[in-house]
Amino acid sequence: MGLLSILRKLKSTPDQEVRILLLGLDNGGKTTLLKQLASEDISHITPTQGFNIKSVQSQGFKLNVWDIGGQRKIRPYWRNYFENTDLLIYVIDSADRKRFEETGQELAELLDEEKLSGVPVLIFANKQDLLTAAPASEIAEGLNLHTIRDRVWQIQPCSALTGEGVQ
Repeated sequence: MGLLSILRKLKSTPDQEVRILLLGLDNGGKTTLLKQLASEDISHITPTQGFNIKSVQSQGFKLNVWDIGGQRKIRPYWRNYFENTDLLIYVIDSADRKRFEETGQELAELLDEEKLSGVPVLIFANKQDLLTAAPASEIAEGLNLHTIRDRVWQIQPCSALTGEGVQ
């Protein structure tokens, strides 16, 4: 499931570098997810002003992950990072139902970007550890993910906080 299964579909032989773009609205859990992947301490995380880059070794893959801040004022700069992206990871706060429409619009715009054409997308329905979290199936339906035909896509329920569903 999750990241490793989509990586195996993407690259038949590990030992290759994979450039991953990590996007989503502010407070979705992108940096926590990245630190969880890198097995780093997640107890002190502040909002990303700009971007973080981490190289993570995972099951033979070298993942170069670009974690870009999700605040509204930063989003216009996302396009500066599209080039040479092998995989787009889009993180959604499953418990923040008030922002589902906004997150859906941002995702739709990303999927329409020419430089991301055909790039596989892994959508993490994050914060599943919260009682108010919408199930991944409900999010997929609400975002009309079933209409995506031009790329490989997958939605994965997870909790970046506990690590559940991240790998």
